[in-house]
Amino acid sequence: MADKQEKKAVTVWLTGLSGAGKTSIAHALAAMLEQDGQAVTVLDGDLLRDGLNRDLGFTPQDRHENIRRTAEVARLMNGAGLVVIAALISPNREGRAMAGAIIGAAQFIEVHVSTRLEVCEARDPKGLYARARAGQLPQFTGVSAPYEAPLSPALALDTGSQPLAASAEQLYRYWLAL
Repeated sequence: MADKQEKKAVTVWLTGLSGAGKTSIAHALAAMLEQDGQAVTVLDGDLLRDGLNRDLGFTPQDRHENIRRTAEVARLMNGAGLVVIAALISPNREGRAMAGAIIGAAQFIEVHVSTRLEVCEARDPKGLYARARAGQLPQFTGVSAPYEAPLSPALALDTGSQPLAASAEQLYRYWLAL
């Protein structure tokens, strides 16, 4: 089992708009991997911003630092043998490329939760899109700040066209094939 864990100590980096399903997929995948006896943890962007990254705002520089810190933590956790599932909007390609460089190309798996803006906005689980449209949230990704979709992610999951559970299962099957 040690060889399997060492081989599989990767970071699955889920990127996508707010409300796309990143965190739900992350936790579903984590449960599947734990069922297999895999050591796994989820780095949830919202929770990181409440703790480790609470000193950061949403300027481009702060977003960059948020991604850098998360990638450093993921790298350390991979080094300890854990699979890391990072669920962050991570809106630009440059930031995600930096994360991949920090974590290491062999351990970094970029997954685009490619759910369309209209679907994410209709879900609006936290009321963020409504607040952004009302001008209460400046620099909100997808509304007043850009999101750059990955050009060649390892996998793309659209929770607007398939249920979250099916997306998590698709990611799990991908992970098993690594």
